[in-house]
Amino acid sequence: MKIIGPFAQILTLANLPLKGKLKDEQLEIITDGGILIENDIILAVDNFQELIQKFPTAEVEKIETEQVLLPGFIDSHTHICFGGNRAKDFAMRLNGKTYLEIAESGGGIWSTVQQTRAKTADDLKDITLKNVEKLIRKGTTTAEVKSGYALSIDGELKMLEGINLANQECEIDLIPTFLGAHMKAKDFNGTNKEYLEQLVSEVFPKIKADKLANRIDIFVEQSAFSVEEGDYYLNEAKKQGFQITIHADQFTSGGSELAIKYNALSADHLEFSGEKEVAYLAQSDVVATVLPGASIGLGMQYAPARQLLDAGCCVSIASDWNPGSAPMGDLLTQASILATFQKLSSAEVLAAITYRAAKALDLSDRGILTKDMKADFISFPTSNFQNIIYHQGQLEPENVWKNGNLIHSK
Repeated sequence: MKIIGPFAQILTLANLPLKGKLKDEQLEIITDGGILIENDIILAVDNFQELIQKFPTAEVEKIETEQVLLPGFIDSHTHICFGGNRAKDFAMRLNGKTYLEIAESGGGIWSTVQQTRAKTADDLKDITLKNVEKLIRKGTTTAEVKSGYALSIDGELKMLEGINLANQECEIDLIPTFLGAHMKAKDFNGTNKEYLEQLVSEVFPKIKADKLANRIDIFVEQSAFSVEEGDYYLNEAKKQGFQITIHADQFTSGGSELAIKYNALSADHLEFSGEKEVAYLAQSDVVATVLPGASIGLGMQYAPARQLLDAGCCVSIASDWNPGSAPMGDLLTQASILATFQKLSSAEVLAAITYRAAKALDLSDRGILTKDMKADFISFPTSNFQNIIYHQGQLEPENVWKNGNLIHSK
């Protein structure tokens, strides 16, 4: 057993609802606190001195400066496995070029597809691991990682292999998601439906057999797959026992209703969700995952996080880190910026990147600092938790613990 502390404040995020709005006054804050762990599990969170008195034989890991402790961040939507770079695309977008003009010049998602296809599984593992290093420095202890940048049978399986290899080597948990239905490959000679049928018949069984992923994603959008095509695909995924998440309502509505129909774990993006979509999501158990990084990268409106919370939704915030629309990859910065535009409380932001994000990944063992939960937590060099959002991501974690082990310290 080990006691870590004392911390000026511990935000446990315990005893808070999964859905709906939150006020900072609802946060459980333990002052001069400590955390008792054994192996990778939390045994108790309490006053530091009281823990020492109750458990005199426990090892003590002393914190010498004022710090605030909270659960490790959970990034429930990333694309950090990819080849190449799209800086040229971004520069062209800043100069007023349209998506079509960028694509016609050799940019766009197809440039990433070509560069990703050229990589080996080991290459993709190394790229993912390099990106994970940044996630750790920024306080993320669990991250979802999607395929979707190869758009061929062998290439998508190679991406999932690279993600799984990275998960075996890295210090945090990576949750793989199959996004072969990101868009139809340009070099596929057939219809959208035929492309999806190929994924269902040839890729789904291999993913299951090799245990490469348990999650299926699809981009439901006019530029990718229609609601009808998504309906077919998700029905097949459900029949084969996969969990479901959807890229929904990014540029047009429709995807979120499909997410509700199939009881998806989450509907992600939602920039174009209106009153009807917000009301439907609030009545469901689908997590509304908003991605401010994409809004920043594309210069478009944010998802209506405030309305979603007020309606009673479970709202998660994720980075959408990808080489095209969301290259920043800084979850806390994006969440803090979103908070200023959507008037989110610190409690709502922190819940959205911890235990509510865990819900989007169907993980019930993390995101809260309480007995029997995973010992994943981070500390910030401050005595007041409000400084974390106030500094908009510029106040970075001092320490990061994963499974009770210190994996990063400044």
